[in-house]
Amino acid sequence: MDMTTAPLFTPFTTPSLSLPNRIVMAPMTRGQSPGGVPGPNVAAYYRRRAEHGVGLIITEGTGIDHPAALGMPGVPFFHGEEALAGWAAVAKAVHGVGGRIMPQLWHVGTARRLGAEPQDVLPVGPSGLTGAGQQVSEPMTEPQIAEVIDAYAKGAANARRLGFDGIELHGAHGYLIDQFFWETTNRRTDRYGGDLVARTRFAVEVVEACRRAVGPDFPIILRFSQWKIPHYDARLATTPEELNRFLAPLVNAGVDIFHCSTRWFWQPEFADSPLNLAGWTKKLTGKPTVTVGSVGLDKDFIVGIFQREGAERAGIESLVQMVERGDVDLVAIGRALLVDAAWAEKVRDGRIAELLPFTPAALATLD
Repeated sequence: MDMTTAPLFTPFTTPSLSLPNRIVMAPMTRGQSPGGVPGPNVAAYYRRRAEHGVGLIITEGTGIDHPAALGMPGVPFFHGEEALAGWAAVAKAVHGVGGRIMPQLWHVGTARRLGAEPQDVLPVGPSGLTGAGQQVSEPMTEPQIAEVIDAYAKGAANARRLGFDGIELHGAHGYLIDQFFWETTNRRTDRYGGDLVARTRFAVEVVEACRRAVGPDFPIILRFSQWKIPHYDARLATTPEELNRFLAPLVNAGVDIFHCSTRWFWQPEFADSPLNLAGWTKKLTGKPTVTVGSVGLDKDFIVGIFQREGAERAGIESLVQMVERGDVDLVAIGRALLVDAAWAEKVRDGRIAELLPFTPAALATLD
């Protein structure tokens, strides 16, 4: 092992989760599951990352059992006999090479495109508003909210039944859970709206329902972010005090690990402190955290796509320091792992020069 990166490859252990190292595969939408069913190619794609040393795989977002959950072709479901059989095969393939894997449970809310299949299903959201302020549906009723919460819980129960190692709830980037968090999309005046703490109620009830479905010893990760697509300057919390108030109800509900999504992992979250969002979240809650955001890249991803150029590798040294200091516990790798299945293995062995650079063409493949 290359001693300069050794902290990334130390074991991580909690009462409910043991991993051989600190490397996590970040969830990335692939759109390669026709009819919502992941096939052998999807199983092989995840298996390759596990056999090359990734400690934990978090799958691409998977649609919970609700008609408006997705609306994008090729995105996998996490419900239905055929899709669940496909996911069982994925879990078996990953476990067969000693890996760990969790599905990310996803509902896109009002980000669902109008006219998507099935065309008679409207998007849903706390106030029926998109992040741009467009009214695309009526505010969700409390029975509709209860239905979606139940769908999350069913997904969690299926994950445990199929042998997965935990679940991640997608509460980031302006999708449904995040739409309840964000004052721009949550204008409700009932118990699911109000101030920052009150706006956590939907997520709290989702976590509580999932916890009831899986029991006390099955890990629940919550992914959250300040930024939203495409509102990259959005903020839920502008101070550590606000962040603490936001996180406390989620901790009490039963979140085990926070996956803190930022665009640049090296960017401090608040003034007068070098801590990023994951660092502050760990400091405030005492819970383990995952840091993520252009790991292995040094240019903004969106710019890279539109300019059709790859991004250079960067930041491994600062990642190691974050883990070594105990600022964060786990490091999620996204696009760098997408293009190079052996990323973790190469970093572990000090073969940094062999890392493959990301190019946007990799988004269309399932290598």
